[in-house]
Amino acid sequence: MTELKFDQAGLIPAVVQDVNTGNVLMLAYMNTDSLKKTLETGETWFYSRSRSELWHKGATSGHIQTVKRIDYDCDGDALLVQVEQQGGACHTGAASCFYRTLSGEAPISGNFLAELEKIITGRKITKPAGSYTAKLFDGGLDRILKKVGEEAGEVIIAAKNQDRKELIYEIGDLLFHLLVLLAEKDVALSEVLTELASRHRPAESDTPC
Repeated sequence: MTELKFDQAGLIPAVVQDVNTGNVLMLAYMNTDSLKKTLETGETWFYSRSRSELWHKGATSGHIQTVKRIDYDCDGDALLVQVEQQGGACHTGAASCFYRTLSGEAPISGNFLAELEKIITGRKITKPAGSYTAKLFDGGLDRILKKVGEEAGEVIIAAKNQDRKELIYEIGDLLFHLLVLLAEKDVALSEVLTELASRHRPAESDTPC
């Protein structure tokens, strides 16, 4: 912590980010004591400027944040805390404190797959009435595998037909059903991404992908 620069009040801003989706969850402040407790416990602790005391995120709500990584910026006066979030990060119950928009539209990125994975996993658990995803899980592995096979075939047909719009649509269907298959087999999307990343960082004697 010797390289960190705390302000005159002994505080440093901490941006909290979901390690799986990349979404910014909240902004809070830490002092040396809360940062030490965060490092010691593996869960986030902050300093409340209004109450002048340390607080443990999720202590009352159960929405704890398990710390996976802590970085600091080039000036050493701000922290980026990457966490696995349980429940909503915001005291309102929202997933992120940044749920209101001043201008512009939210971009769609690869992180959406992680968000979709959470929705699909939720459908597997709650089985809401009328949910197509829930019906897939009710049908079991054979039904899910059948859909994956069908969608893969439709991707091939769309590609052969040189139909760009149809190809995008069918690949979307295939990705969705692959995520359902992962959830059915209790395999996390992050495990697949880790496998891909390992191929991207081969040993010196290996040929990269």
